[in-house]
Amino acid sequence: MIVRPRPHWLRLLFVWRGSVLPDILPQLLATTAFAIVVTVLHGRLFQWKIPLNFVPFSLIGLTLAIFLGFRNGTSYARYWEARTLWGTVLNDTRALVRQALTLADAPSEASLLAARLIAFVHALRHQLRRTDPAADFERLLCVEDRDRLRPARYKPALLLLMAGEWLRDRRQAGRIAPALVQAMEGPLGRLTDALGGCERIAGTPIPFTYTVIIHRTIYLYCVLLPFGLVDAIGPMTPLIVAFIAYTFFALEALGAQIEEPFGTDPNDLALDAMSHMIESSLREMMGEPLAPQDAEPGAFIQT
Repeated sequence: MIVRPRPHWLRLLFVWRGSVLPDILPQLLATTAFAIVVTVLHGRLFQWKIPLNFVPFSLIGLTLAIFLGFRNGTSYARYWEARTLWGTVLNDTRALVRQALTLADAPSEASLLAARLIAFVHALRHQLRRTDPAADFERLLCVEDRDRLRPARYKPALLLLMAGEWLRDRRQAGRIAPALVQAMEGPLGRLTDALGGCERIAGTPIPFTYTVIIHRTIYLYCVLLPFGLVDAIGPMTPLIVAFIAYTFFALEALGAQIEEPFGTDPNDLALDAMSHMIESSLREMMGEPLAPQDAEPGAFIQT
């Protein structure tokens, strides 16, 4: 994810990194080249003049814009919900560590809980991106915890269980008053909700038929558009077609990117940066050395 101060309006016109232009450039060039051919041939195809004007394109363009607006609005809702869930992960892991340090009679034992919560954060990131968390577990967890996690399919859920076991063991040992257990169960429950919410977003994409309908309509619209404009605007047809095609192609590509907010595209959530920021925050609360800052350059995290 790229978050940076808004550049000057002139520089913003030529921004490359973070835009979707690299993804849509081939089809944009192909559409513009086709529009140039249509303009040179003056709308003729094998000596047959295609009788189109701008009226049907005005009607279709309005409908297409409504569909694209719905698609992008739905995609952004998924993106923002995912960001909110990761804000919950940050807040509730901090709350649990703070409570372990201030409510328990043996604050020195909070390091085990903190390690399991940090491992949970990294395990959640790896599960959402389908990557291997073994390296993070190696530096965070003891051998016993790593061996227990190795065969698990849903490692973040098991780590939350292990955090709950830490709370149970301290209650049974009399180091946390039973009346205070409920206060710590609240953040644990919200972490479980956040885990389930992230799994729901990752496992339930927008119905594929929306993508197919919009994709087909956009390409058909942009291919036929020069035939409807060439008689009205002549040599300016390729330029106008390129501008309209860029708008539609870019909106479709952006919706596809943020529909899956846990990926690694430039406009997806900065999960690496958020994970390491949460780890550093918890380590600082514990008085430990901060985590290595190897998150994405330029990422800025704010809850």
